[in-house]
Amino acid sequence: MTANPFEFDVETSSPHETFELGAALGGALAGGMTVALIGPLGAGKTQLVKGIAFGNAVGDVRAVTSPTFTLLNEYPGRLTLYHLDAYRLPGSRALLGLGFDELARPDSAVVIEWADRVPDIIPTDAVVIEISPTGPHQRSLRFRSTEAVSGQWLEAFRAARPV
Repeated sequence: MTANPFEFDVETSSPHETFELGAALGGALAGGMTVALIGPLGAGKTQLVKGIAFGNAVGDVRAVTSPTFTLLNEYPGRLTLYHLDAYRLPGSRALLGLGFDELARPDSAVVIEWADRVPDIIPTDAVVIEISPTGPHQRSLRFRSTEAVSGQWLEAFRAARPV
């Protein structure tokens, strides 16, 4: 088995570092992108999204919360950031019912928490980030993509990332 050329790991040692990594991601987001987040409860998915929102120039990142009960939050910034949570969804049809297939546009980006619960509707060109707690505040984040376009974006991000 060959390694995926569009895959790499990043370690963070604090919630602030996870936020900063997210900020770098948010600053690099391109219109039409989908970022699929996977990780257990308390892994830091929402902390990463807060950073993404900050880097994407969302006005008040304190307003960025997990959409576990609302399912979808919208944050205006450089790009409109759609933040979805699939944790409580009964399946992919519910996400489609929210208009998921119309969210990723040239002027927006989509971030999905618990994306592993709806794998059949995650775009093939999504950037997937798996977050694993490795200690009380430490996290291991695996970035991957199987498509050339998002893979090239990942390579550029890896080359420029601050962490």
